[in-house]
Parts: sequence; structure tokens; C-alpha cells
Amino acid sequence: MSHLTAVLAATEAHVELPMPTWAFGAIALAVFTVLGFVIWTYRDVANRHSHKAAPGATEHATAPGATHHGAGHPSQGH
Repeated sequence: MSHLTAVLAATEAHVELPMPTWAFGAIALAVFTVLGFVIWTYRDVANRHSHKAAPGATEHATAPGATHHGAGHPSQGH
């Protein structure tokens, strides 16, 4: 046995947890449930307000040099 393992074996102490082990799992479950609910509330947020974005989207689509989806990127001419 090396000196380090002898020192570790001599200083081994029992550490008491601040709460029962099942409470750690319950806290983690509660945190993930709350975070999942927060993410769920933001679903489809872009489509909820499409009437507000429509004028800006039309202006952007008709701007000079604008390309539409599926047309690819314009050549850079390098």
C-alpha cells in the first residue's frame, strides 16, 4: 500500500447528506418540469404574430438583390 492510499484510508470520514437521497431526484425533476413548461410556452411564437411581421417581410423580400428561398445564394463575384 502506498503512502497516499494509507493517508486517504486514515482520513476517511462519513459525510452526512443535508437531505434524503430521494429529495435530490425530486428537486431535479421539479426543475426540469418547470424548464420544460417555459420552453413549451414559446412554441409557435413566430406564427402568432405574423400579422405584425407581414409588412416588414414583404419589404425585405422586394429589396434589391433579395433572393427567395430555394434560389440559393447570389454569386459573390470573387
